[in-house]
Amino acid sequence: MTKTRIIAGIELGSTKIATLVAQIGEEAITGEASINIVGASQSESKGIKKGQIVDIEETVDATVASVEAAERMAGYSVEKAFVAVGGAHVRSQNSHGVVAVSSPEGEITEGDIDRVVEAASAISLPASREVVHVLPREFVVDGESGVKDAVGMSGVRLEVDTHIVTAASAALKNVRKVVSEVGVEIEDLVFAGFASGEAVLTPTEKELGCVLIDIGGGVTSIASYVDGALAYSGVIPVGAKNVTNDLAIGLRVSLETAEKIKIVLSGKKKSDESDEIDLESLGVTEIRKISKKTLLEGIIRPRLNEIFTMVKIELEKEGLMGKVPSGAIITGGGAETVGIVESAKRMLTLPVRIGTPQGVAGLIDDIMNPSFSTVIGLLKYAQRLTPRENLTSFGKKLKLPTKGIFGKIVSSIKDLLP
Repeated sequence: MTKTRIIAGIELGSTKIATLVAQIGEEAITGEASINIVGASQSESKGIKKGQIVDIEETVDATVASVEAAERMAGYSVEKAFVAVGGAHVRSQNSHGVVAVSSPEGEITEGDIDRVVEAASAISLPASREVVHVLPREFVVDGESGVKDAVGMSGVRLEVDTHIVTAASAALKNVRKVVSEVGVEIEDLVFAGFASGEAVLTPTEKELGCVLIDIGGGVTSIASYVDGALAYSGVIPVGAKNVTNDLAIGLRVSLETAEKIKIVLSGKKKSDESDEIDLESLGVTEIRKISKKTLLEGIIRPRLNEIFTMVKIELEKEGLMGKVPSGAIITGGGAETVGIVESAKRMLTLPVRIGTPQGVAGLIDDIMNPSFSTVIGLLKYAQRLTPRENLTSFGKKLKLPTKGIFGKIVSSIKDLLP
């Protein structure tokens, strides 16, 4: 009988709170089969602004609704989950570590890898910040660089270049409190941009160099890869909700109406040559007809141009603009905004494509779109971390009807270093 493990991912976003429950088996871990989604749910986000929790109680209620719906669909209780971390407080830096190889024979072991990564992670941080990820970029053995896996190699001096993602301790504490009150233990916290990259980027894109741009409701996450490894992580405090706000102000309509107009405009086919959009059929009363060109050129495009200009400034500051020949991959709910590819190409002067999640099977009809990249990426991250010997039951069979969330309240979180 094939062993399987139940894993779950939770994304606490500014627009939606998404929960996915999936099965992974031996085939998934060896890459021969995809992750099998057995439960999927999203609820309207409450208590979260620009990627940060501003109301614990509201966020708990919205998360409970999302998790319980996914549990009912899956038939499993969510006891542990991988949780995405976002918000403008997320920052990154690169660090270098050096150790002497411990074995007298000079063969590098897992213990040496742990020690050199630990040495690289010993960075000076203010008390208000903490480490989310320490990701090895490359190892150097006796001066020979470009080593991706040093275990088993011979040498006397081992070095590592790492990418370290940090976040505000207060923001992480709020995330832990919300997930704890929902009754779920946090398996690991994962930077949202890194998670999205796991879901939509190809190994070739990472190797050649690319930049992932995840446009969420409140913020835009950036993850830039060079030589197959993460080189820069960051967040800018502008997202798809800003486009909706601009439409509401420019047209003098409600936010709900502005969102409807944005969705209709984004869903229109290029072959539709009509410039006018009839809004009466949508039940919109404030305005009857609107020019598509006016919306795109006068309201939407300036905001998109601003987002990509801010992304370009970040990449130039890090010296990465010349190191991403594979171009920009745009994902997140904002990736479906009309005119986004053209705007990105113009502002970034890079090849651009829309990133859609890959490598999952099962109940995927409603989730194989850019808005679910982060939460699907959490499952891909979990899959990569799962050793074959750990394929045991991860969740318990759910006994319906449900009442509240099953699972233990987390009392502490494990060390965030890999």
